[in-house]
Amino acid sequence: MVNLDDTIVAIATPLGRGGIGVVRLAGPEARAIAATMMRLKHQLQPGHATFAELIEPATGERIDEAVVTWFAKPHSYTTDDVVEISAHGSPVVLRHIVELATAARARLAEPGEFTMRAFLNGRIDLTQAEAVRDLIESQTLYQAKVAAQQLEGALSRRLQPVKKKLVELIAVMEAGIDFAEDDVSVLPAAEILARVAAVCEPLKQLRASFAFGRMVHDGITLAIVGRPNVGKSSLFNRLVERERAIVTATPGTTRDLVTETVALGGIPLKLIDTAGIRRSSDEAESIGIRKSYEALSEADMVLVVLDSTCALSADDRELFAACRDRRALAVANKSDLPQAQTPALDGLRVFPTSALTGAGMERLREAILHEVSGGAGSERESGFLTNIRQQRLVEESLNSLQAASRAAENKIPHEMIMLDLYGALRPLDAITGETTTDDILNLIFSTFCIGK
Repeated sequence: MVNLDDTIVAIATPLGRGGIGVVRLAGPEARAIAATMMRLKHQLQPGHATFAELIEPATGERIDEAVVTWFAKPHSYTTDDVVEISAHGSPVVLRHIVELATAARARLAEPGEFTMRAFLNGRIDLTQAEAVRDLIESQTLYQAKVAAQQLEGALSRRLQPVKKKLVELIAVMEAGIDFAEDDVSVLPAAEILARVAAVCEPLKQLRASFAFGRMVHDGITLAIVGRPNVGKSSLFNRLVERERAIVTATPGTTRDLVTETVALGGIPLKLIDTAGIRRSSDEAESIGIRKSYEALSEADMVLVVLDSTCALSADDRELFAACRDRRALAVANKSDLPQAQTPALDGLRVFPTSALTGAGMERLREAILHEVSGGAGSERESGFLTNIRQQRLVEESLNSLQAASRAAENKIPHEMIMLDLYGALRPLDAITGETTTDDILNLIFSTFCIGK
């Protein structure tokens, strides 16, 4: 477990050169340590930025100019005294500030240690701490907004009424067991089942939100497949909105996978342009075709591209068979040509498009977004599960609640039902960190960057 009594230091800005770099100190000696290396124009005041000269403690020689901000305990990120030194963003200067701090009794911070202190000191719960990491790692504005909602406690607020109902049920049953001789009524099985069901329903909805939450957090992979020369690379370039893949009139131009990540509705979408799938004796092309099938099997979603000026071929039908159990859409490309026709396919929605003119692309983007999000709407406005740790804990809680229901149906003694109810409460507490072990905490915070 992290030591909360010492003072820690780390560079809080990314590696490299920049206009400004920030070194953060947190702990009881933060102000005193900062004072050893600063010549201040004015005394530090809580919540105020103060101009200072960074100096060598031994000689008083000036090293740099800096702006120093003091956040007084408990009104800081960690609830400790926190001092942030904003100097010019030279790696040499920033490292020297850290060296001076460690020479004055500060300790180098571990990854995520500032945020762990904020959690251990009760300023944030565990879902909010995880949201800090997600916010730092955001690739799209929507991801950042979702992380900001979680940082405000959206998931915790969604869990609170569920936990309240469960705790109330436990309290009533405990009273019935402990004070039976005082004529405190024991809940009948029917009421226990009804109350357990009232807890299960919102938890099932929360569990269902994980599909959307994981997609927002991790993004999805979309493979573009089809025969040679149907316009896969042109369609890929349209979706990327730049000339990323090479396009020629010669069939089989693409021999290797070409990837690019774009944002679609705020969701990171990794597009994969694949080699045209056909029977080939060329060794290089055959390797590319094998990679195309691998990409098809591993992708979260598939776009099957057809040439709308040609009849369906055996290769097309083979692709449809490979996508039968996959999340897939069909694209009838080259719709701008006079002989273009949109085929009717069983089990696949077909979208006429022209990668040349851009016709139909907006409708295709909307369809992709609807398909990958599963039409999710309410989850966009409230807290939802964004990682596998949270999902597994909700699943564990539901399993215990189902066990409690079975016990009530079978007239099992209330003392045994209580074990299952407590078994359902513990995972919910672990989501927010109320009952999380040190090993789990260390694993979570080790994934943070140093300085946060």
